[in-house]
Amino acid sequence: MKCLIVQPVHADGLAVLKQAGIEPILCPVSDMETIARMIPGCDAVITRDAGLSACAIRASDVLRVIVVHGAGHDAVDKDAASERGIIVCNTPGANARSVSELALGLALAAARRIPAADRSERAGTAGFRELETFAELSGKTALIVGWGATGAGLGHMLKAALDMRVLVYSPRVADIGDFQRVQTLAEGLGEADLISLHTPLRPETRGLIGTEALFQVKNGAILINTARAGLVDEAALAGALASGRIAAAGLDVYSHDAPLGPLAASGRVIFTPHLGGTTVEALRRVAIGAARNVLTALSGQWPATTLNELRQVIA
Repeated sequence: MKCLIVQPVHADGLAVLKQAGIEPILCPVSDMETIARMIPGCDAVITRDAGLSACAIRASDVLRVIVVHGAGHDAVDKDAASERGIIVCNTPGANARSVSELALGLALAAARRIPAADRSERAGTAGFRELETFAELSGKTALIVGWGATGAGLGHMLKAALDMRVLVYSPRVADIGDFQRVQTLAEGLGEADLISLHTPLRPETRGLIGTEALFQVKNGAILINTARAGLVDEAALAGALASGRIAAAGLDVYSHDAPLGPLAASGRVIFTPHLGGTTVEALRRVAIGAARNVLTALSGQWPATTLNELRQVIA
């Protein structure tokens, strides 16, 4: 049996496949035309943010499972997979610690203007610390939007390390432990000095942080997004930064042109290239988890993280 590896994964994940007698087939590039040419003969696919299009899925002949390396699965056409009886599953949680740590790092960097300070020093510009304002996070209020593994991880870090009051807005999660729930997003936005987004992108969350939400934000708040670009209306965020309602933002996800657009005009926005789950430790955990999902599916069982309605299709 063969497994097409759309984008590079940690060698330990490939070793799990090989030990089970499954041959990893490495894609030289991750465009869908190349994938469609290479997918015939492959029983499984592991893909990262490139996803898998309907055309690539329909080019397969023996494909039985598509495994997403990580949590985000928007780029996989699950309807096309279901039509052909192909399981789609993901590997959530394995990189949560790394994403939580990046969110914490972005929050501290935004509050203390660390990237802008570095640029100023490298340029030999005097007076940065006298011209800019900086803030502590200790003892202040954070709003975590989405209490999954990454949001909860950050919440615990902020409470333990910075003694922050942590508010949680997560309507789908029943148990948030000892943390304080807010019933509406507006309630949390009005109190938070730090807002961090950790919710999946769904129709109801697209543009969640838009003009109306930003009008409700406590003046001078910091916004962090390590979840999905579509959660934030970037034009509205640029306006909130210009007015000072948002003091700074740390973005690990954003539209393709954002670093060259209106958001880039502000020196108070930090862009990172989707670094959330890219630590060596996280990449190893996710690759092994993805490989194990392949083995589960090819053994005739359902991976616990199956995403599509395949059971109904088969029935």
